[in-house]
Amino acid sequence: MASKPAPFQTEGCGTRFRQITFLALDSAQFRQIAYSHLMHYVLGFDGGGTKTECVLLDSQSRIRATTRSGPSNPFRIGHEAATAALTEAAQSAAHEAGIEIRQISALCAGLAGVGSAQSHEEMQQNIANAFPGAKVRLITDLELSLASIAQPEAIVLVAGTGSSGLGRDAQGHIARAGGHGPLLSDQGSAYDVGRLAVAAAVRELDRTGSDSAIGSEILGRLKFSNWTELRDRARTAADEVFPRVFPVVAQAAESGDAHAQTLLSNAAQEIAALADALVDRLRLRESAIYISKTGGMVSASKFFDAQLDTALKKIAPRATTGFLPIAPAEAAARLALELLSANATSTASDRQSAGK
Repeated sequence: MASKPAPFQTEGCGTRFRQITFLALDSAQFRQIAYSHLMHYVLGFDGGGTKTECVLLDSQSRIRATTRSGPSNPFRIGHEAATAALTEAAQSAAHEAGIEIRQISALCAGLAGVGSAQSHEEMQQNIANAFPGAKVRLITDLELSLASIAQPEAIVLVAGTGSSGLGRDAQGHIARAGGHGPLLSDQGSAYDVGRLAVAAAVRELDRTGSDSAIGSEILGRLKFSNWTELRDRARTAADEVFPRVFPVVAQAAESGDAHAQTLLSNAAQEIAALADALVDRLRLRESAIYISKTGGMVSASKFFDAQLDTALKKIAPRATTGFLPIAPAEAAARLALELLSANATSTASDRQSAGK
């Protein structure tokens, strides 16, 4: 019987290296292992009140995975739950890319609900604890979206679970409108539309003794037996109720329902009012600005989109309206790559200084 090969040993300069037993690897396996160790990986997150989207890039800017998890707005669901959503999306992305979480070198998260200094600090620490060893950049979802637009004069409008806007002038001055949560703002949002639709349906029940067509559809789509069940659920988890009503309203508006169309027309005016405030504060009324629309309500209803575009044209006649040039989660991942580049530049500079 053939004897086992002796472990490979190396000695030199008075130092004994650890014994290494070589495994039989074909060239393809060796290249894959070498590639894995040389390559760096980063994550980008785009998180809001309904979902979290994640993109994993390698250091050659190639998308290796795209995943999704639940909401990650700490203002609405708390910092621990938001961190758990990021971790879930990251684990799925790492699995899809065939790497370990510990191989993530940097990440950038653009999240709703981290506008206050206290919330930002707590969320930053939570993310750092969840991804030890990775460089972390945390910004708001609005900052993330605005950073993805190359044009200097631009406005980003978010119409999703909540509503908000962020603008920038040619000198780099930034102004924000909305985004203060459902109690103080979020006008025109999916939450707002859903809440108003439910209230109208309950009033119709009180008036006639029976549910309207849209009222029945709301209960059926959300799987509630009656309005008492819906009310009790909304009392403890409103974000799981009202934003989910928006697709029902959007469908009814497309079918010609007058009340649904009124709700969406009013919502479009409210979202446009955010842009109006930013245009005034940044003095962009006559500028050829770019207005980007993002969020779950955008492109979900042709009626709503048309109403919003019409309102924005009145506010800024020379503006061009459209969408973000790349998905926010991908934009976040590219910002994470910049963290690696900045670190490499700093390291090289430190080495040069040390060699002088």
